Amino acid sequence: QVQLVESGGGLVQAGGSLRLSCVASGITFSIFTMGWYRQAPGKQRELVATISRGGSTNYTDSVKGRFAISRDNAKNTVYLQMNSLKPEDTAVYYCNARFFGSNWNYWGQGTQVTVSS
Repeated sequence: QVQLVESGGGLVQAGGSLRLSCVASGITFSIFTMGWYRQAPGKQRELVATISRGGSTNYTDSVKGRFAISRDNAKNTVYLQMNSLKPEDTAVYYCNARFFGSNWNYWGQGTQVTVSS
């Protein structure tokens, strides 16, 4: 059974930092592209950042220079370090594991991030 369990969300003031973690089980973590997505109230889910199995990263423009995604294959964990947070970063953040070319595409349950102004 595949599980992705996020943690690290919470309430923070604008300009503050949070680090999200996602621990995966039931998959061969090292071969998956891992990603963080977010969904704000009334909006569609959007990509925040991804990291390939080789360590290549990709970010949506609005978080470049503020957020950093990383992975620890020994711990089956992907992280999202979020700095200089803004109120518009408020959303539920979801962890994703995807193996391209297959139907292996898994989601966590989400963790709430709220940034107050």
